[in-house]
Amino acid sequence: MAQRKDGPGSVNRRGFLKGAATAAGGAAAAAVGSTATAAQAAAPGTAAAPPSSQQLQRDTGDVQPPALPPRAAVRPGSDLMVQVLRDLGIEYVASNPGSSFEGLQESLVNYGDPPNVRPEFITALHEETAVDMANGYGKAQGKPMCALLHGTIGLQHGSMALYQAFYAGTPMLVIAGRDDGFIQAHTANDMGALVRSYTKWDAQPKTLPEALVAIQEAYRQAITPPTAPALVILDIELQKEEAGTLQVPRYVPPVISGIDASTAREIAGALLDATNPRIEVGQLRTPEGVQLAVQLAELVGASTSTKATAGSMSFPQRHPLCGPGVDAKVDYRLGLETGPADVALIGPKVDSLHTTRDLHGIGFGGLRGTTPTAEPTPANRIGRRVAIDAEASLSALIAAVHQGLTPARQRVIDERKSRHAAANHSAFAKNLEAALEIKRKGWDASPVSTARIYAELWPLLENEDWCLASPSNFSGSHHRELWSHDKPWSYLGTQGAGGMGYGAGACGGAALAARDRKRLVINIQTDGDLNYQPGVLWSAVHHKLPLLTVMHNNRAWHQELMFLEYMAGVRGRGTDRAHIGTTLRDPFIDYAKMAAAYGMASEGPISDPRQLQAALKRGIAHARRGEPYLIDVLTQPR
Repeated sequence: MAQRKDGPGSVNRRGFLKGAATAAGGAAAAAVGSTATAAQAAAPGTAAAPPSSQQLQRDTGDVQPPALPPRAAVRPGSDLMVQVLRDLGIEYVASNPGSSFEGLQESLVNYGDPPNVRPEFITALHEETAVDMANGYGKAQGKPMCALLHGTIGLQHGSMALYQAFYAGTPMLVIAGRDDGFIQAHTANDMGALVRSYTKWDAQPKTLPEALVAIQEAYRQAITPPTAPALVILDIELQKEEAGTLQVPRYVPPVISGIDASTAREIAGALLDATNPRIEVGQLRTPEGVQLAVQLAELVGASTSTKATAGSMSFPQRHPLCGPGVDAKVDYRLGLETGPADVALIGPKVDSLHTTRDLHGIGFGGLRGTTPTAEPTPANRIGRRVAIDAEASLSALIAAVHQGLTPARQRVIDERKSRHAAANHSAFAKNLEAALEIKRKGWDASPVSTARIYAELWPLLENEDWCLASPSNFSGSHHRELWSHDKPWSYLGTQGAGGMGYGAGACGGAALAARDRKRLVINIQTDGDLNYQPGVLWSAVHHKLPLLTVMHNNRAWHQELMFLEYMAGVRGRGTDRAHIGTTLRDPFIDYAKMAAAYGMASEGPISDPRQLQAALKRGIAHARRGEPYLIDVLTQPR
């Protein structure tokens, strides 16, 4: 494989793996080598031989193992690969099965005591679903899940979902199997090149010791800012190789740099000296980062903003300090992964990878921009951006604040916190009343208004640990005003790159994260989106996920319908034919029957809003028991 560098001064992937594996494997590593296949030894330019009858039988699933097969490997390499995943804390590996990773899949389901636990093999009916599930899980938990893909074709099937996860900055471990001795159309010399422009890091190790190190490094890269999917290509021979006495190398977590002690003291002093400090909070990396942000705000009595209604890992929306505060005149503003501010701590984002990863100059929109400069604050003071991860800086900031606290300062802070809490509660009540007045419009209409779906759900959820995992931009985003987003995973945000087909798969991944944590996952599912990947309904039932799906069934790709109506109107052609290619009619799709075909409990279609609340109660009761439920609701366009 040709050597490539990930950036100026960086270690190329091949060199990194060789050096790390040598250190980790020692003498055992030197004794283990990969097996060259006949296809690899073929002369360049010669035509590949047609598959043998045995290969065709294997591909179609007709081949049977011998009655008493000899043990192919006493300690197969794929067992060690699974042990690496276990040591990393990977809970789930989502996959649509493929022959290029049959060794790894066998180990996933049989290795360990107990087998198929942490990680558990999750059956997806499409590779895009597998990656979307890993995306939803990563957003909900702030750590990677694994998606396992088959060869070139699986990687291409999953590429759309990978593209979305890259835009969203979701940490994710992706493994793709490679079998150069089987179906040639399913393999390539450099498979990672297919998705290199929208993965953070990739490697194609040549030896088993390198493979173990590569999986660890991919995980490390995925969780280090800027977080993003990282890819490892695993040859089938390495999965089946006898490992002998080779040991799994020790995993070394990344060191994520925060601000230095001097900068921490400077910011802490400014927060303590201010009469009305404010902390603008963007999206942090993990739930632990959110807890630290809350701790800092409470220590200094600062009012805060939040992006919890736009995505996961931000400040609790209904925390007493979250809101406009008692006074709009702020004399010091700190930004955590957002700006403008007097000082904004903003770590690297995925667009910073574009120049080193987009080797073919594709220039994806949204990634090709330049690094933003500091923006002026509302008080017309020029802010300072510190290019450092905010979450990694919070512990030092909190320690510096503790050092500067005095009894006199504490009394001022306590009084300010009380005034902020009263002002924010008043603002919340006022905004809620205004929102309710707007959302009551069409309350009793049929088809059902999207506002009523969100409004009827909230009383049933407010005492639960819940996660709204589906994008809400096509269903009115009514949860922003009506619900309280107080957990790091309350709302997972939009698709990332705005592509369709993401919603159901991501909700399935979020439900995996929720399954053992007594959490409910809500999916307000747009109808056009579900038709891309309906197979996730089966996966949800099969794996007993706590998922309630409420169809926003407006029987159209309504945004595209509006675009076409507008275009036809401005061209003077009329809008009576704008439904062609933009609506789902003749016949209408019965989503309750679709769900039933996959084994999911369901009901509908519901067009009478008076029937909605009872159906939602039934659905939540099912989801609590790990019985996914779908309610088909005929809805207003938005």
